[in-house]
Amino acid sequence: MDFETWEPIYEQILEDMGYDREADERARDVYAGMLRALDGEVFDGSLDFAGDRVAIAGAGPSLEGELELARGADAVVAASSAGRRLLASEIGVDCLVTDLDGTPETAVRLTTYGTPVVIHAHGDNANAVHEYVPRCRLSAVIPTTQAAPRTPVRNFGGFTDGDRAAFLADHFGASELVFPGWDFDDPAVGPAKRQKLQWAERLLYWLERRRDDRFDVLDGRRSAIDPIEL
Repeated sequence: MDFETWEPIYEQILEDMGYDREADERARDVYAGMLRALDGEVFDGSLDFAGDRVAIAGAGPSLEGELELARGADAVVAASSAGRRLLASEIGVDCLVTDLDGTPETAVRLTTYGTPVVIHAHGDNANAVHEYVPRCRLSAVIPTTQAAPRTPVRNFGGFTDGDRAAFLADHFGASELVFPGWDFDDPAVGPAKRQKLQWAERLLYWLERRRDDRFDVLDGRRSAIDPIEL
């Protein structure tokens, strides 16, 4: 995913969610500066999912009932607190994607084992980035932004932890994506989270069309999805 392709979608998200682009850019720049000050080399970004069936594990309430879908995959990319829940069920996590609002201690712990962790900075999580990234093993951290990338902070596309995990796996060559733990209609979430889930659904729909694919998680839902138009 190049930023020129992503930027028009990013602008739609900013407008719809009421987010401040400059805040995202400041967060990106502060993040990049912090990483340089820590004087450590971040992960080189050479994930390899080529030909793999990759489980994109969401943190929804259905996850525990769909563990076998993750267990049977060639690789697992977990979104936020899904990582902790998978590990508790003795399912390995090959990569964690998080903006540190779920279980940040899991992110720190996974980096100490050398597991790649995508840590995302945006306009309102600067405190968490400053608290937890210095505790990580930097060689396992993949820093990302939803704004324009600036070395070493990258942008693979996506908005929520879950759909960013899908875009990441796609970027690194996954041949098939499966989606345990995804609950677009979770009644327990509030209005802001529900709006984010709507964007996640729209982004997955856009991604499957780019891949000329059909994601099972969208079956029975496509006719109601407002497609992203560029």
